[in-house]
Amino acid sequence: MSESPPTTPVCYRHPGRETYVRCTRCDRPICPECMREASVGHQCPECVNEGRRSVRPARTAFGGGAAGRHGYVTKALIAVNVLLMLLSIASDRGGDAAVGGSGFGGLMGGSTPLTNWGSVLGLAVFPDGTLGGIADGQWYRLITAMFLHYGVIHLLLNMWALWVLGRSLEANLGPLRFGALYLIGGLGGNVAAYLFSAQNSATAGASTAVFGLFAALIIIERKMGRDISQVIPILVINLVFTLTVPGISIPGHLGGLVVGALMALVLAYAPRGRRTLVQVVGAAVILLVLVGLVLVRTAYLLG
Repeated sequence: MSESPPTTPVCYRHPGRETYVRCTRCDRPICPECMREASVGHQCPECVNEGRRSVRPARTAFGGGAAGRHGYVTKALIAVNVLLMLLSIASDRGGDAAVGGSGFGGLMGGSTPLTNWGSVLGLAVFPDGTLGGIADGQWYRLITAMFLHYGVIHLLLNMWALWVLGRSLEANLGPLRFGALYLIGGLGGNVAAYLFSAQNSATAGASTAVFGLFAALIIIERKMGRDISQVIPILVINLVFTLTVPGISIPGHLGGLVVGALMALVLAYAPRGRRTLVQVVGAAVILLVLVGLVLVRTAYLLG
């Protein structure tokens, strides 16, 4: 009885190609086109893809994604603020913001139709006789106000602070958690401005969120065992300016500082085993409290 000649192995993905190389994971023959360099030998495309799915993505110390080191959210927030500043200038077609030397389009600090539309305002009668404000149902002002500014100088100061603070915090927290911190801190400052400012007083600016980032940076850095001696003096200087310079919203800045600190405590000290759940629940509780305060203030203004 004659023996059949040995069969030459062929690539499992390309049957017409002979090969003597096998995948180090599944042991199937693979041709040069299908070879993927591995730490030992070569692997086939399917095993490489399977390995990628089984590897857990890198996380920060607080459960966030490692993509935060690129600062995408920080850059996006700056871009949104700059874009709205340009739209604010464009909205001032009649140059009304120049009255009183404030500068055309709010370049030197004046209001524009866009800031009038989106600033924190409790309740007021507008020049055309209409009533408006948060108490009148314009709750969007609590969000839009943190992206609008009274002039380019106002914008530049806040964006510089956001750039310095945001990159560090986003790298430590991850994009989603940093974004939540910014928005909740800014919302907290705007709610405080609504609660404690005159009902016809308008305020706007990213500084409510920026003060929240100041507080968060101190808490996060301390949690990680880092030196914060350089941060404290900068915060103190900003607080002195807040309390002494006319026209600055003291409730807005202090409110952002307090709410940003609370959010940072939730993010930093959530137990490792249930970190995401505790962080989400903590953020939800803060938001519910803020909504409750807005409802109380609204009832008072309309009562």
